Amino acid sequence: MEIDEIDRRILRELRKDGRLSNTKLAEKVGLSTTPCWNRVRALEEGGMIEGYAALLSQTALGYPDTVIIEVTLDRHDDDIFEKFGQALATLPEVMEAYLLTGDYDYLIKVAVAGTAGYEEFLRKKLYKLPGLKHSRSTFVLRCLKRAHSVEP
Repeated sequence: MEIDEIDRRILRELRKDGRLSNTKLAEKVGLSTTPCWNRVRALEEGGMIEGYAALLSQTALGYPDTVIIEVTLDRHDDDIFEKFGQALATLPEVMEAYLLTGDYDYLIKVAVAGTAGYEEFLRKKLYKLPGLKHSRSTFVLRCLKRAHSVEP
């Protein structure tokens, strides 16, 4: 799908605030409401907008700390990647998980409540996943940039 500058402005505004009413959005991008609504529908149907979500506060939910974990599996066959990936996806503390090339097989971003919460996550959840061979962890000191999508 090709998009023009007006579509980009719509996407930038919705990226900042997905709860904007169509009227406010139209006003911000310089359109009347019907053409704005039609463009948003086309962006949704064209796959440019995958969905809308509320951004929740880790700290308010009791998980103020973020840990980045690099994981190596004990073998590299389709079955173990499938089982590990499915099990990983069920863990509520896991915010993001990526299958990688290079020295580690996965990069995982996890929300925890301090070192005690992290130890509990490791011992009761991560270490119980099928195929785990090795992990290396780094606590995040501060988030310098957080974006939930690329800027159009």
